[in-house]
Amino acid sequence: MESELRQITERVRAALTHGTVLRVRGGGSKDFYGQSLQGEVLDVSAWRGIISYEPSELVVTVRAGTPLQELQAALAEKGQHLAFEPPCFGSDTAGVSVATCGGMVAAGLSGPARASAGAVRDFVLGVTLLNGRAELLTFGGQVIKNVAGYDVSRLMVGAMGTLGVLTEISLKVLPRALSEATLVCSGLSQQAALDQLHRWGGKPLPLNASCWLVDTSVAPPREHLYVRLRGAAAAVEAACPRMLADLQALGGEAARMDNAQAAPDWNACRDQTLPFFQAPAPELGLWRLSMPQTAPALNLPFGTLVEWHGGQRWLWAPLSAVGQLRQSANSVGGTATLFRAPASVDAAAIQRFNPLQSALSGIHQRLKHEFDPAGIFNRGRMYAQW
Repeated sequence: MESELRQITERVRAALTHGTVLRVRGGGSKDFYGQSLQGEVLDVSAWRGIISYEPSELVVTVRAGTPLQELQAALAEKGQHLAFEPPCFGSDTAGVSVATCGGMVAAGLSGPARASAGAVRDFVLGVTLLNGRAELLTFGGQVIKNVAGYDVSRLMVGAMGTLGVLTEISLKVLPRALSEATLVCSGLSQQAALDQLHRWGGKPLPLNASCWLVDTSVAPPREHLYVRLRGAAAAVEAACPRMLADLQALGGEAARMDNAQAAPDWNACRDQTLPFFQAPAPELGLWRLSMPQTAPALNLPFGTLVEWHGGQRWLWAPLSAVGQLRQSANSVGGTATLFRAPASVDAAAIQRFNPLQSALSGIHQRLKHEFDPAGIFNRGRMYAQW
């Protein structure tokens, strides 16, 4: 197995010597995400396997090429999981997910439970990576906090592989909740749903995830709010009738879903296989708006799905709406990212990630220069200029 790491290291050294741009790739499930794909592919999928797993310590260390499903299966055997619910987008010809643990960290994407459980970066304890000088560096460890100073390992979360090649990752894991329930309410507007979620947020309720969307498969279209509760059985059972009563008081049609029916729907929301995530027209792109949960419903004429109690909002809109979307998001302290480009439109000229303020852009560029001075890793993946 060590031979795979030596081969990766030699590729980096050769690229540094010859000025070759490398595109770091695990399973390729997130090739659609980001500004552009440049350079020779540096395949790290062979560098895989769980290095150590201590269920009693709630920590696992894996190689970056480890399939995400392999890790999740090992955790499930011990009644544990990745609480931030990372999405699995791609699959092979047999229908098996090709997402890797390295890609999970590099993309920094979280699923429906992010609003209550935390994001990917909250669970990264340490990483080992190859920098642009072909040096193998280790940051952090296998405990929540083991040194004073900057937590460099978390810089790698969401960096899209622009700072180095992740080789090993240590993660905090959590026990699965003892009880779970999903409530659904029809007939609530987006603003009414957000207002109710905010009221619940101020109470001691085991609220774990939420999703608001419009079902356009029926006539007339029907608005639905889904909320998921997780925690101790007593807490979940006590909360359900109270929350159903709150929804009914707003005039909605509320009910409790069967867990066997609800679980696949939450997984489909996480992995973007719900009908909403199928492009309604080839000229539309999927936009991700991140903003404070307390931000009101935005007055935008585009199909919308709301997650994270209002903190994440997905919209299908044309590229020509980029100014309108970013102005709306920025006005409430948020950002707008072109998550999936339209299938029929050349999106190369669009800055997919929200433009950075000059001071923050300077910090990003200095970090890039420190970790990858020759600019050989994933050039142009986040921002066209570096």
